[in-house]
Amino acid sequence: MTAFDDLMAFQRDTQALAEIAGRLGWDQETVMPEGAAPQRAEEMAAIENVLHARRIDPRISEWLEAVEASKLTPADAAQIREIRRAQTRALKVPVDLSMAIARATSAAQRKWADARAKDDFTAFCPVLEEIVALRREEAAALANGGDLYDALLDDYEPGASGQDIQTMFDAMRSRLVKLRDAALGSAHQPEKVIGTYPAKKQMKLSAKLARTFGYDLTHGRIDKAVHPFSSGSGLDVRITTRTSDTDPFNCFYSTIHEVGHACYEQNVDRAYLLTPIGRGASMGVHESQSRIYENQLGRSRAFSAWLFDRMQRRFGHAPASDADAFYGTVNRLEKGYIRTESDEVQYNLHVMLRFDLERRLIAGQLDVADLEEAWNARFVTDFGYEVDRAANGVLQDVHWAVGLFGYFPTYSLGNVYAGCLHEALQHDRPDLDVQLAQGNATYATDWLRDKVQRHGALCAPQAVIEGATGKPVSVEPLLAYLEAKFGEIYRL
Repeated sequence: MTAFDDLMAFQRDTQALAEIAGRLGWDQETVMPEGAAPQRAEEMAAIENVLHARRIDPRISEWLEAVEASKLTPADAAQIREIRRAQTRALKVPVDLSMAIARATSAAQRKWADARAKDDFTAFCPVLEEIVALRREEAAALANGGDLYDALLDDYEPGASGQDIQTMFDAMRSRLVKLRDAALGSAHQPEKVIGTYPAKKQMKLSAKLARTFGYDLTHGRIDKAVHPFSSGSGLDVRITTRTSDTDPFNCFYSTIHEVGHACYEQNVDRAYLLTPIGRGASMGVHESQSRIYENQLGRSRAFSAWLFDRMQRRFGHAPASDADAFYGTVNRLEKGYIRTESDEVQYNLHVMLRFDLERRLIAGQLDVADLEEAWNARFVTDFGYEVDRAANGVLQDVHWAVGLFGYFPTYSLGNVYAGCLHEALQHDRPDLDVQLAQGNATYATDWLRDKVQRHGALCAPQAVIEGATGKPVSVEPLLAYLEAKFGEIYRL
């Protein structure tokens, strides 16, 4: 075997162990007994210890040194790029710190859920203080004197910086606020959701929607969780959703969203299975798939007409009077607190709030003890009304509890990327709406599989989007799409 073969064999074992750790996380969020949380924290710390040791194994440097670069294929070169990147980052973080983060974030998940259920941020504050301190310590080790937040952001969107994100948000904010205010102030308002929808029937229709968008249930499953998510890669990719008897869209569009993530992982070239490039290129690119599945496809006029018919068959009624009204209801703007339940126009405003606050936390400009007050004040400024309780405010997301600082802006990057991809998709598939109206989502998802998903992490994030669209990444396609869509719905 060559040095490259030895290196890749070692990496496949490392990736297999990382997948096992991911499965432990899935189990914790879905079926783990409540009392098992302390033991699970120790299990997660132990496996992180093993993974960290493998990532800094001195043989990696020896193999990398011995690899003959001139004989590498483009895919091989990408594998080397990702291995070097992971090794460089791992060498900077002490193993004790890596284990402490794994232990603390695992234990925090249940504590966050309890605090959220009780609307008690004060009870969760000490837990979050520990996590913020650990992640700041990690960021300092990674940053090497540079910006702490950028060091964490790089985990989720390689090559991006806080300033890049700020520039993007500055280009979006005023047009989003203007569109939101015009829609909410319009004399024409879409119908609100009416009726009740049994959870069991919602889950059955969710499974139908998952298959419609290409999710392979022979290599996946759908469960319920407090916060919907996707987990795994390759041959075992699982998703979760949630139900509300009075809000079936929460279930259906959470499912479609997570199916976007899952299909990305299922559709990566099988030759890359259990390798560093056998996964999504970044969280921003990942979100581009979930958001385009959920919004540009799932909430389109064409597909919503098909969903209206399916809901009538399944439940005997639908949440609106007819298919046209249903399209408005699916896309209705409403005042609300919850990011995951937000419409397309206001969603990025929720992300901007979180981005600014977490950037200040990591910079040491905001204390965790003052976070709830800062959140509530910022929410009034951005949305014009007060947060009613902690579960609808600072405790609504699990991300900070599990240490995902730098993750939130990738949601908006995903929206921007999705806007670019949708523009190209419409150009390449001019009869897209005809197909969606027939419930044929594969006409679109096959294009996404070919242009984006099958390549995994072969290319850098922006290169993936630019390769798929033939254009530089820009916020303009997303903003133009939103203004046209909601201008029509609200008769602006």
